[in-house]
Amino acid sequence: MKIELKPQAIKDLRSLQKQDAARILEKLSQLEHEFSGDIKRLTNFTPEYRLRVGNYRVLFEIEESAIVVYRVMNRKHVY
Repeated sequence: MKIELKPQAIKDLRSLQKQDAARILEKLSQLEHEFSGDIKRLTNFTPEYRLRVGNYRVLFEIEESAIVVYRVMNRKHVY
């Protein structure tokens, strides 16, 4: 699967500290190769999935052969 970052997700990553953004991008590259990690399917929420990376949550959906990342936010502000 390939990773597709929406414009808001890119903006979110740029606003983070470099070490946090690097850690999130590393987890996303692992997700690209195998669907594993701290992933949870969300109920009554769009996008459908979240990936937990420390204090940050990556909100994404799976569309055909791509993982589409919508937001990367601190856990305080995401839900």
